[in-house]
Amino acid sequence: MRIILLSLLLSSYAFAASPSDAPPPLPAKESEAKVQDEPEIKVIEKSDATIAEYRLKGKLYMMKVTPKVGKPYFLIDREGQGRFDRSDDLGGSNLSVPRWVIFEF
Repeated sequence: MRIILLSLLLSSYAFAASPSDAPPPLPAKESEAKVQDEPEIKVIEKSDATIAEYRLKGKLYMMKVTPKVGKPYFLIDREGQGRFDRSDDLGGSNLSVPRWVIFEF
C-alpha cells in the first residue's frame, strides 16, 4: 500500500515538473511618460548657494537651499498653490506629511 502511494506521489511530481512547460511571458514595460514615481532633482550652483529643485510630474514642490555660509534650509509648497514656506528642519515639528492624489479627473 505504501509503495503504491509513494509511486503515485512521485509520478504526480514528475508530471508537474515536465520540461515542456514554458515560463509565463514577461509583462509589457510601461512608458516613462505614463508612470513617473520618482522625483526629478535639478541642482543649480550659484556663487552664494547651491539650490536643489525637486519636481514631480513637472511641478516644483520643494527646494533645498544650501548657502556657502550657514545652515541649509528648505522651501516647501505645502498646498500646491505655488507659495513656498521656509522650513529649517524637516525632522522637527514642521514635518510635512505626504499627500497622495487618490482620484483625479
